[in-house]
Amino acid sequence: MIKNTALTDVHVALGAKMVPFAGFNMPVQYSGINDEHETVRNGVGVFDVSHMGEFILKGDRAMDLVQKISSNDASKLYDGKVQYAYIPNETGGIVDDFLVYRIDEKTYFLVVNASNIQKDWDWIAKYNTYGVTMKNISDETSLFAIQGPKAAEALASLTDIDLATMEYYTFKKGTFAGVDNVLVSATGYTGAGGFEVYVANEHAKAVWDAIFEAGADYGIKPIGLGARDTLRLEMGFCLYGNDIDDTTSPLEAGLGWVTKFTKDFVNAEGLKKQKEAGLKHKLIGFELMDRGIARHGYGIVDANGNPIGRVTSGTQSPTLKKSIGLGYVAIDHAKEGSDVYIEIRNNRVKAVVVKPPFVK
Repeated sequence: MIKNTALTDVHVALGAKMVPFAGFNMPVQYSGINDEHETVRNGVGVFDVSHMGEFILKGDRAMDLVQKISSNDASKLYDGKVQYAYIPNETGGIVDDFLVYRIDEKTYFLVVNASNIQKDWDWIAKYNTYGVTMKNISDETSLFAIQGPKAAEALASLTDIDLATMEYYTFKKGTFAGVDNVLVSATGYTGAGGFEVYVANEHAKAVWDAIFEAGADYGIKPIGLGARDTLRLEMGFCLYGNDIDDTTSPLEAGLGWVTKFTKDFVNAEGLKKQKEAGLKHKLIGFELMDRGIARHGYGIVDANGNPIGRVTSGTQSPTLKKSIGLGYVAIDHAKEGSDVYIEIRNNRVKAVVVKPPFVK
């Protein structure tokens, strides 16, 4: 059964190309990926990402539960602060990557990937030996990501929240488009700046319409998941299911910066041992020197054709007008400036290792 979001009919009416994604019927593009990409990089665009999952953890020991299942250190959070982290599994891989919002010292709001909602819920519940009340509000929550350099200006008239001064990875609650107690955050998955607006499904259509009315003078457009992918890839952001999954090492994926060994969490010892033993592979960024697009699963080889890794994400960058990608390679080929070769059909296409973000 494919699920719809509260605004599926709106996207169809707007002429969106709809595709099944993570169990949901989602808009992949409207006017075209390149046009939508440029809109977000230079102006303002709106993604309906209501397929994402949202959980509320509440109780005296809510932070203890978050600390147990999260790689990052939730004790560093304060009310109104957001943290990026991953949920480690017991075998060295990643259950999911997610966001932790601290509402107050006893209440945490978690945002997880759509494809992992049930898996994450079951995992967190398994470790909930702290008497924490868990609530899954995914099915009743809509989420809009309004992204681009003109986002704050375009939305200013809709809210009493001062968007222009909101710091990256913080959130506030306030009135938005006439709806009270709306959560607005600034986390972003595009590198273009902007905000996320969480509203109950019953208000989704009114809020969506208000956003487009307020943003009309700024050239606001609806944006699909196709441009979301090209935008996040230009920033070198991981996509769960492509670049990280249950079998990939978070340390090899470059997530050591959100792996805090100063506290106890699931499989902390295993990851510590892996770090001490030295990593065998590394997730790299690369740019193709010749024509071709590297796709998920393509092989990466050395100059002699020996296999050294695989591509996890690849696209033609609309901003750079060149082909870019992410992939895992053996650690001795991971140095910036190294030459690697991507196996595209029956050709070996030369690429150079670069440090993301691709678009500075």
